[in-house]
Amino acid sequence: MAKPVIGFFILILVSLACGANPPEALRCELLLHPEQTLLTDLSPEFSWLIPSNRNGTRQTAYQIIVSSSQVLAEKKHGDVWDSGKVMSDQSVDVPFAGKPMAPDRDYFWRVRIWCGDHKPSPYSAEQKIRFTGAADPYATDNRVWYNRLPLQYTLVAPVSMREMRPASYFIDFGRAAFATIRVEALERRQSPWRVRLGEGLTKEGTIDVNPGGSRRCRTWTQPMSLEASPLVLKIPPDRRNTSGDAVLMPPEMGEVMPFRYCELENVSGVLSPDHIRQLAVHYPFDENASSFRCSNQILNDVWDLCKYTIKATSFLGVYVDGDRERIPYEGDAYINQLSHYCVDAEYSLARHTIEYLFRHPTWPAEWQMHMVLMAWKDYLYTGNPELLINHYEELAAKTLLGLSREDGLIVEDSARMTPQFLRSLNLASAPRILVDWPPASFTHADRYGERAGYDMRPVNAVANAFHYHTLRLMEAISLAAARPEEAPIWRQRADRVYRSFQTVFYDAEKGVYRDGEGSSHSALHANFFPLAFGLVPAAQSERVVAFIKSRGMACSVYGSQYLLDALYQVGESEYALSLLTATHDRSWAHMIYDVNSTITTEAWDNKYKENQDWNHAWGAAPANIIPRGLMGLEPLQPGCAKIRIKPQLGNLEFAEIKHPTLRGPVLLRVEKSAAGRRVRLTLPAGMTAELHFAAKESAAIREGDRPLAKNPHVAFSRLEDGCVVLEVASGSYFFQIN
Repeated sequence: MAKPVIGFFILILVSLACGANPPEALRCELLLHPEQTLLTDLSPEFSWLIPSNRNGTRQTAYQIIVSSSQVLAEKKHGDVWDSGKVMSDQSVDVPFAGKPMAPDRDYFWRVRIWCGDHKPSPYSAEQKIRFTGAADPYATDNRVWYNRLPLQYTLVAPVSMREMRPASYFIDFGRAAFATIRVEALERRQSPWRVRLGEGLTKEGTIDVNPGGSRRCRTWTQPMSLEASPLVLKIPPDRRNTSGDAVLMPPEMGEVMPFRYCELENVSGVLSPDHIRQLAVHYPFDENASSFRCSNQILNDVWDLCKYTIKATSFLGVYVDGDRERIPYEGDAYINQLSHYCVDAEYSLARHTIEYLFRHPTWPAEWQMHMVLMAWKDYLYTGNPELLINHYEELAAKTLLGLSREDGLIVEDSARMTPQFLRSLNLASAPRILVDWPPASFTHADRYGERAGYDMRPVNAVANAFHYHTLRLMEAISLAAARPEEAPIWRQRADRVYRSFQTVFYDAEKGVYRDGEGSSHSALHANFFPLAFGLVPAAQSERVVAFIKSRGMACSVYGSQYLLDALYQVGESEYALSLLTATHDRSWAHMIYDVNSTITTEAWDNKYKENQDWNHAWGAAPANIIPRGLMGLEPLQPGCAKIRIKPQLGNLEFAEIKHPTLRGPVLLRVEKSAAGRRVRLTLPAGMTAELHFAAKESAAIREGDRPLAKNPHVAFSRLEDGCVVLEVASGSYFFQIN
């Protein structure tokens, strides 16, 4: 039976020309509300949404004015800069082209646009911006807060509350959050309360005071005052995550901890749910920016878990590894970055984290190379090349080219890790190959581990798969960073590594890749990483994929990002879906239904990492795998000017998504019926798409009630990998595929 269409897929019948409405959702330096912070780039970039739902709408020109006062901006007088009418379809990352603005002054900017006719739109509302030339905003003390928005509080009411015994209460807030407790007005004078906050429960339904590992429970005595109303409870700091390299909470906000449950003792009088709130801290987050629903309830629950994780773990204004250390790590941050892009149109937190990690790198070798991946994704999703330009030499070093030998493969060799090499990475000690985490030595009696018995050799298949991928990315980065003469050099290096990788690591007899040079062992990781990075030739793919599918989820939550990426890249959608919806102890369903965590955990289960915490965003890969893999939404051109849409639903009956971008949300619903498939698609103005449908010929596809050839905004492009590929302009469409 066909499922009902969610409201946001209902087509608006009245089309609006962009000339009738002003541009919307203005951004400066990627921020929707730059007036809430200070900016450091005195020559910033501007973005806006084109206000039209008419099919094929295309901006043809814009005019930006920047004024020194709100009064002048209201009068449409750009005394600081007036771009004049610029013939361009660019609405993302438009550069300021006047004289650099001054620190410690307010400015106001507005924009109007043309969309193919001779009549401009009204000017947008003005947006305030202010600049600073002050201190480094990337210190661990988190005191300097530039180029990102202030953290927010959310008040969360109890979902249940009971009196355990006289003067003692148990409270459940429904979900864990990085938070403290706010107590509303109390009528009676109170003696000090005994406060306990925790993430987990005992079998008796009380807070587990000995949860083990890095699961959290704190108990302290809290003085109470009737004069301080409302009263925010002060959580004592924990030295393990508030010292050393840990990022600190902004001092004005006080300490927080992850908890879902609260127990209060020594309470005078009656305490009602109206008196207590969980005061959750997080980076600004638009709950309505994204949504996903499908015919599988487990997958819906997994999406909700992972989306909430991205919000909840943003409590420090930088991507950190979780509560145990509160330190940014590159591999963790990459998964966090991709997932954040897919659940909210928010880009400043990822940008801040990348800049932070250039200054504070961590030890794994693959984490160094992740910086290249992160910088490239930043460019694809934002259209802004500044990271690539400003950090080009550092990105080149992060490929670990300095560890390469004559055949192009890199070697974990202390002799190659010279002081000069370490300085190029901003490291004080030699990086070490990770493969996956944790090793078996982190679990009881070496019984478990996430490396699947990987044979750790100096010439390592996983490390070299990353190396190859970064070389390919550097070819593209050199072009984006206006260094075209270097692109052929990067391509030659990548080609050399590709050839050497096959020679050194491929076992032709077994049809799989070995863990390292000289090894006879083939772990899952030595095969899915090469598959994810395009290192497996078509002739070898079938046997490699069969081996991967025979191993299940024999990797960590971190490794699952690349395992699932690889599976969707080669069209193994049903197997990928089976992993996303599995219910065994290496699954997201296990986190939800068995562990009872409301934020993704650091490992699949406590037994796989005994010191794990229950608040790790690197476990939230489905937040980006569902949009990018299952729904097939990925940018093809910087700033999502053009995206690819290649749905791979597996055995789902239907799936629908609202996917955020800088240009506005993409709405996509795919459903199966006896006659074939039906697809509803809405692309925001200023975006085009390459749409892939599994079909043998374009004649099998209709848009609305007409053949494709009758729609001027849809064009047949080619046949590719069993798909008809269409070029689609912005607007709303209804495709039927027989």
